[in-house]
Amino acid sequence: MWVKAAVFVCVCAAGAGCTSASGAAADDDGSEDTFEVAKTVTDPGPRAGDRGAGGPYDKLSKDEQTFFTSARDVFAEVDSVSGKIEAGSGLGPAFNGNSCAQCHAEPDVGGSSSHPTLGHVRVANPQVGLATLDRAPGAAQKVPSFITADGPIREARFVKNADGSNDGGVHGLYTIAGRTDAPGCVLAQPDFTKQVANNNVIFRIPTPTFGLGLLEGIPDDQLVANLAASTAAAGKAGCDTITGALNRSGNDGTVTRFGWKAQNKSLLVFAGEAYNVEQGVSNELFNNERSAVAGCVFNGSPEDATDTTTGGAADTTMFAAFMRLSQDPQPTTASPSELRGQQLFGTTAAPGIGCVFCHTDTMTTGSLRYTGMSNVTVHAYTDLAIHHMGTNLADGVSQGAAGGDQFRTAPLWGVGKRIFFLHDGRSGPANGGLVDAIRQHSSKGSEAVSVIRKFANLPPADQQAIVDFLRSL
Repeated sequence: MWVKAAVFVCVCAAGAGCTSASGAAADDDGSEDTFEVAKTVTDPGPRAGDRGAGGPYDKLSKDEQTFFTSARDVFAEVDSVSGKIEAGSGLGPAFNGNSCAQCHAEPDVGGSSSHPTLGHVRVANPQVGLATLDRAPGAAQKVPSFITADGPIREARFVKNADGSNDGGVHGLYTIAGRTDAPGCVLAQPDFTKQVANNNVIFRIPTPTFGLGLLEGIPDDQLVANLAASTAAAGKAGCDTITGALNRSGNDGTVTRFGWKAQNKSLLVFAGEAYNVEQGVSNELFNNERSAVAGCVFNGSPEDATDTTTGGAADTTMFAAFMRLSQDPQPTTASPSELRGQQLFGTTAAPGIGCVFCHTDTMTTGSLRYTGMSNVTVHAYTDLAIHHMGTNLADGVSQGAAGGDQFRTAPLWGVGKRIFFLHDGRSGPANGGLVDAIRQHSSKGSEAVSVIRKFANLPPADQQAIVDFLRSL
């Protein structure tokens, strides 16, 4: 059982037109009314039973399922520098992990962070072990303070450069210096101790990849229409703080939809960027090696590419195929509390307290080439749009059209098996899990303040019902 957590809620930004539970509006100076809800709710933790994800989409043809299995194997491949220790090659010079499946693990390959005592994959954070893995005696690197055995997988970004200009990029947790397959490399780790002390580090955790072919297959015009309809409905329901926008490609203007800020256009781009950023593997989409200092480059570029002799697919193509052909998470909503929570959360037919205005419950794919994936009803609980989430969640990093406090509405399918929540994993077993994640939605400038106010005004049993419903997804 996870800890119980009182819900402290900042309910109103100035001009939002909403009031606190006590009836007090935001002050004219823009400050917020803060109050403690005099009740507690409990996150029961990851639900038991079938994992509900991790396999191929159930309507694929036999050949497509076989291809999915091959792609899954590539997704789980472990990389070393030149392929002489582990099977894959191209690791580094700087990196956060040595396999896609190392980070995307819970509740199965393709998921998010695991935990040593919770969930299905009961292992300590593997990023801790990377400090010593395959390194010569005395060559271990320092485990950053924000990487702990029972904490989430994380990447670190610096908000500012040393000269005060904007950074926002990923800085690898480790380098290949000291590894037995990287002789001569002396690339130092970033000084995370100094950057943390300067409040210059923000974090991201892995996003689950289950069912992403269905999200990739929702037409742009449907996303545009859905956002307009949801914004209008939110206004009529008294949730006029909710607006949102779609992040778009700067070249062709189409909707981008993957990543914490919806910054990536497609699963292939998402895979290519992650391979280069998280594992340091240059590829056909991101051809240039990161941190390519003298003495630390051991392979020609791109390190991952289509096999020009056999025509074999590049790793990035297989990564994208694994995500694209995977089964969407399957809910188990059945208990009276869960069904009540679904009603309160909101559906297309009735908005409840308004969660559904951002976490859209139903959309439909277009015409797709993969068997059984065309015109499919999707219950991902996301509008794939970016929303202002306020000062509590702002990370100061812009990606595409998404500013420092804007994030994509996280898909909630599969949340019943998740352990850590929000973009940086701040909400987890130690502080109330989903209860804390709900609380974090409300602060100055957040579009969710009006919905959180409604949540705070619910009786304890109804608040619990919403949490129970989320754990059934």
